[in-house]
Amino acid sequence: MNPSKSSSSKSDRKAIEKNRRNQMKNLYSQLHSLVPREGSSSGEPMTLPDQIDEATNYIKQLQMNVEELKEKRDNLRSSDRPNGKSKSRRGSSYSPVQIDVNENCGTLEVTFVTGLECQFVFNEVIRILHEENAEVLNASYSVVEDTAFHTIHAQVGEDASNYSAARISERLKKLNI
Repeated sequence: MNPSKSSSSKSDRKAIEKNRRNQMKNLYSQLHSLVPREGSSSGEPMTLPDQIDEATNYIKQLQMNVEELKEKRDNLRSSDRPNGKSKSRRGSSYSPVQIDVNENCGTLEVTFVTGLECQFVFNEVIRILHEENAEVLNASYSVVEDTAFHTIHAQVGEDASNYSAARISERLKKLNI
């Protein structure tokens, strides 16, 4: 057996193990940096097992939150909507989204009324306006009890304002909500 070869392979193994330990240390550090520091106000560094426990508990809490949100989503999706009506948690009913579009010289005023359960409609309206190359000038809303009132002002391109406004109006009124 060659002694120089043996010491060379031994130093190679040591270098590989050192690299592995450094990589694991970096991965632990990255994991710990992703966990919010709510309870650790003492300023003392946490031991590695404590960091892993904290990350594990945080991930479990996130999983429970995801399950709760999925259940909430499924409950909202499966709520009865006969004749376009649905019961909210407070027992009051709301009608489907009411959308009104007014066009005047290339400017659109989009007003719509939703229940608090349908706040996502705002994003859909903005998406449609952007797809039709309308520039949103301002947007506002107000909430009264279980109802949200939205108003969006948008500028339609000058080249085809009548056609664009009609197409936008048609698309907005077709929202299946």
